[in-house]
Amino acid sequence: MARVTDPKPRTTTADRLSADELAKMDAYWRACNYLAAGMIYLQANPLLREPLKPEHIKQRLLGHWGASPGLSFTYVHLNRLINKYDLDAIFLAGPGHGAPGVLAPVYLEGAYSEVFPNKGEDAEGMLELFREFSFPGGIGSHCTPETPGSIHEGGELGYSLSHAFGAAFDNPDLLVVPVVGDGEAETGPLATSWHSNKFLSPVRDGAVLPILHLNGYKINNPTLLARISHEELDHLFRGYGWTPHFVEGHDPALMHQQMAATLEDCVLEIRRIQQEARTSGTPTRPRWPMIVLRSPKGWTGPKEVDGHKVEGFWRAHQVPLAGMHGNPAHMRQLEDWLRSYQPEELFDANGRLRPELKALAPQGTRRMSANPHANGGLLRRALRLPDFRDYAIPVDKPGQVAAENTRPLGRFLRDIMRQNMQNFRVFGPDETASNRLDAVYEASKKLWLADYLPEDADGGELSPDGRVLEMLSEHTLEGWLEGYLLTGRHGFFSTYEAFAHVIDSMFNMHAKWLAMSRELSWRAPVSSLNLLITSTVWRQDHNGFTHQDPGFLDVVLNKSPEVCRIYLPPDVNSLLSVADHCLRSTDYINVIVSDKQQHLQYMSMDHAIAHCTKGIGIWPQASNDEGTEPDVVMASAGDIPTKEALAAVAMLREYFPTLKIRFINVVDLFKLTPASEHPHGLSDRDFDSLFTVDKPIVFNFHGYPWLIHRLAYRRTNHRNLHVRGYKEKGNINTPLDLAIQNQIDRFSLAIDVIDRVPALQAAGAHAKEKLRNMQIECQSYAYEHGVDNPELEQWKWPY
Repeated sequence: MARVTDPKPRTTTADRLSADELAKMDAYWRACNYLAAGMIYLQANPLLREPLKPEHIKQRLLGHWGASPGLSFTYVHLNRLINKYDLDAIFLAGPGHGAPGVLAPVYLEGAYSEVFPNKGEDAEGMLELFREFSFPGGIGSHCTPETPGSIHEGGELGYSLSHAFGAAFDNPDLLVVPVVGDGEAETGPLATSWHSNKFLSPVRDGAVLPILHLNGYKINNPTLLARISHEELDHLFRGYGWTPHFVEGHDPALMHQQMAATLEDCVLEIRRIQQEARTSGTPTRPRWPMIVLRSPKGWTGPKEVDGHKVEGFWRAHQVPLAGMHGNPAHMRQLEDWLRSYQPEELFDANGRLRPELKALAPQGTRRMSANPHANGGLLRRALRLPDFRDYAIPVDKPGQVAAENTRPLGRFLRDIMRQNMQNFRVFGPDETASNRLDAVYEASKKLWLADYLPEDADGGELSPDGRVLEMLSEHTLEGWLEGYLLTGRHGFFSTYEAFAHVIDSMFNMHAKWLAMSRELSWRAPVSSLNLLITSTVWRQDHNGFTHQDPGFLDVVLNKSPEVCRIYLPPDVNSLLSVADHCLRSTDYINVIVSDKQQHLQYMSMDHAIAHCTKGIGIWPQASNDEGTEPDVVMASAGDIPTKEALAAVAMLREYFPTLKIRFINVVDLFKLTPASEHPHGLSDRDFDSLFTVDKPIVFNFHGYPWLIHRLAYRRTNHRNLHVRGYKEKGNINTPLDLAIQNQIDRFSLAIDVIDRVPALQAAGAHAKEKLRNMQIECQSYAYEHGVDNPELEQWKWPY
């Protein structure tokens, strides 16, 4: 039986709950467990007002029971302290399929019915809740965006703790309570995110109180942390810098008293830490408390089924009792289980939670399900942005001067930081300076709350008040940023291109979250996730093959076109224009690809703004076909591909003065898709106008070439589209040698044009021979001298 029968349990801690409080809290928890089980099983007879029959049971039983009782147990106890101490708190459910354990208390405190009026606080609404859970056209078994109070879905495991810290940054009054599943705790991202406590300032940030939920099992295996000794587990978390507190057992009466005392002690310890730090004004690194909650898997559910252990074993993970239809024994056992919660004592004749239990929930926005931090767009304030034009570099003539494309962006970010010192942070894995964004340190240093050494004063750029977050874990950084954005703030993340793949699946999860959120009118828009991909494939000639991978763009292309954007600005001014646009936007993931090294500059700021606004366009300065139909279209996307394409055009115009070439540059990659497939896509008429309907197209692309074919395969002239891009060739090379090996170099491109323009296929033989010889000379020079031929390296646009 799940009901507490001993009003005065023996505990190892001083009892915090009176007999009346204990009875009511346990009743509230029983109501949560009843609803959780009902969501999995029932499609009729929601309050068991009649004997259970097969037609009352869903045909397909989906959902996860195992973690749900522990989640609602924690939620109920947090509600008590919210009321007692007027806490501003939000709740994150780390266990992947733990939604029943969260949906139940969210429904009971009324927020669910406010958002979804068809699921009212009565028998009819309860039935709708049951029917729609894990049902076609309904809701899933995670804490998806449809769950009020959720900023963390838990679809992929490992991110609850990093999301929690992101939510707590710059939210001094907020308490964030992530429940970390013990299966989730085995993931690399979660293991790394325990170190986030070294980045949380007790002066200016809120607090994170992690609760590691040890219920012992995953789908059908024990969990590692549940099978090590108490001493080893204690040492593990002390080694991470936490002060662990343990709540362990299975008897509800004892566990309620333990949890009430332990959770309250932790909240009071957090308040003490914050008060001391804020009184002194000195940010230090405290040993924050955390809780290890050890309770049975599938707590209060069936103890055995068909002679096999269920409660406290992996069989409780999903549906403890399956095969209900045609199995009267299982039907009886299900009814006994559901009735053990005594729903007639919990809900009145109309199916409403009884008033004395309803009173246990916080009110208004103190309910964790209605806290505005969990719908961060409600709190979002637009960034105060300086004029990006002030950071432009002068370009009097295209292709004459070189500059590091990302360095002026760093100065732009510096001044954004200065004007937004409460709601803007910069994130990067030990690469902010490497990526030429180090001007931000003039506004704010790197946050560091661990130990300092004297030499740190000489260029360490460390500060306990820093707003630049660096840690060599892309997972943790991405989680922090997502949590920060979802609670209403702004951020900017830069990373090396090859290792953006580390967050492939995190990107996937966030893109899905945004896509679903856009369909919910009550979810306010949040700031876009802005991701700068730099240190790119074509300038990884010094790091070698492992660092050469532009394939993150292919992953981005898979996600909803309503959410994802890809920009490849070729120079400083276009990068500034794109960055300003992205930082103003909401509900997108903006991927900006821009290398950090020296590159030729092509556009004045006015030209860059116009070009980026269009996203794609003809460059008149590199074209000679105005007023006529071109013989060939040369297109580019990306900095190095653009330089090599321009160099190819210059050679072709020298060798074949009458050849008509149209040069197109693409900044917004989704312009290549049909308008029917993406909001930024070009109409077929506009695409045909640019690329012609029958002339050869040579497209020099930053990434893998088949991505362009994937975008443009439905276009009229796709049959004549020839794409050059990265072909998995290279190691320690010079930049031009790397380009040659992958055939994106000027010589290969010029040869492509000769091969594809009918009039040149015979007349161009001698030119092709020269171009091949020049290729060989380039590579020979690089292998002898270790650098590219300076004449070619310092090439400038001649027209």
